[in-house]
Amino acid sequence: MNDLHTLSLCDIRDQLARGERRPSEVVEACLARTAATEPKIHACITLCAQEARAAAAALEAAGPPTPAQKLWGVPVTLKDVLCTQGIRTTAASRMLENFIPPYDAFVVKRLKEAGAIILAKTNLDEFAMGSSTETSTYATTSNPWCIERVPGGSSGGSAASVAAMQAYGSLGSDTGGSIRQPAALCGCVGIKASYGRVSRYGSISYGSSFDQVGPLARTVKDAALLLSVIAGYDEQDAACADMPTPDYSACAAAKKDLAGLRLGLPREYWQEGLAPEVEQACLAAVETAKSLGATIQEVSLPHFRYGVAAYYILASAEASTNLARYDGVRFGLRSGPETDIVQSYTATRSQGFGEEVKRRILLGTYALSSGYYDAYYTKAAKIRRLILQDFEQALAGCDALLAPASPVVAWKFGAYKNDPLTSYKMDVLTLSLNLAGLPGLSLPVGLAAESHLPVGMQVIGRAFDEEGIIGIAAALEAAMPQLGMPRGL
Repeated sequence: MNDLHTLSLCDIRDQLARGERRPSEVVEACLARTAATEPKIHACITLCAQEARAAAAALEAAGPPTPAQKLWGVPVTLKDVLCTQGIRTTAASRMLENFIPPYDAFVVKRLKEAGAIILAKTNLDEFAMGSSTETSTYATTSNPWCIERVPGGSSGGSAASVAAMQAYGSLGSDTGGSIRQPAALCGCVGIKASYGRVSRYGSISYGSSFDQVGPLARTVKDAALLLSVIAGYDEQDAACADMPTPDYSACAAAKKDLAGLRLGLPREYWQEGLAPEVEQACLAAVETAKSLGATIQEVSLPHFRYGVAAYYILASAEASTNLARYDGVRFGLRSGPETDIVQSYTATRSQGFGEEVKRRILLGTYALSSGYYDAYYTKAAKIRRLILQDFEQALAGCDALLAPASPVVAWKFGAYKNDPLTSYKMDVLTLSLNLAGLPGLSLPVGLAAESHLPVGMQVIGRAFDEEGIIGIAAALEAAMPQLGMPRGL
């Protein structure tokens, strides 16, 4: 049992399906691994040990898995913005510290229908606002590769739980890179599907036109299997695309080389600001793509440099609207005098929200205010369209784009805590994809030469071409050395 946690999701799924392992046995192995690693990394907000054991017993009592139960008996973790019936969902905020949802998010329901077992709710930056998981109310999550460094964010707890092998996969949310960036920093695979491919129903909103739920896992095939389970049309999400969902697992297994493919290198992703050791690892992966038969060509995204400004105006504007409901009357913590509604609102929001959340609410409210809407919000929306057009033009001549996922490796705690503008730039290589709504996959491409920390590279595709980027990533993964066990545990 001691080495069960080291298996891939697909391997443990196959052993469970063949009857070689029991769900309760696998759950106990993951709980033991979590108990051993959690004091060091603090990846979880709520451990669902009792619920996981009950779910495992129920699966065993019901008999062998059906064909629809693709994840039968497999323990996974969930970012704590996904509603779970009967299990508290906090968004890492004091505002929701006692919130217990009466229903499951669409993706959680899909996981349960597939036979997956929820092991824990993972830590994040408060309301998914951050790039390091340092703004959480409950804990500061450590990177399993070096516990003095951040795991990235906002899905840092999910990435850390996968990298530390507490569970076989996890679900995160990606508003400006919050799956791909922590996946890169923790040495995991993370997928942000096209906007509308996965339902947002039951996911606590940050920026509604940006948010996308997606998987984090140890291998491309594992992440592809998770995506196959959670993707699909949901009439409860008005932005969800009503279109067929391919078998992404088959896509991950089918492609053995990249012969005949044209892959673009966006010039703007490889310019000043990229750490030399990150550039070196990513360029080595590009050479691997060449050796597999791909043709590499340079492309340009002229409006890329406006991405950070446009994103933080638009996403903060949406956040200020979405978080208006947390007033102590409709949702959330309640503070202040019962007799004065204004003072009650003020006390509730002052005490319930952390510093970064307040900063973004203020920024978004300012951008939407009379006299500034046209000067900021309208211009940012126009830039968003231009960024999408840049991607469409680049992808018209390429099958996919290759680019670094983070300009640096995982940084030390507190490095940017008092410098929010620099912190915002940590998303510079990921957030343009959220502005465009296109799919992206972060793939580990090695350990940096100097720091010996993981480096991730993005594979970016056309809208709803998740099959394409998964196939390319799987071929690259098979041709490159694996990272091995995290060195910080």
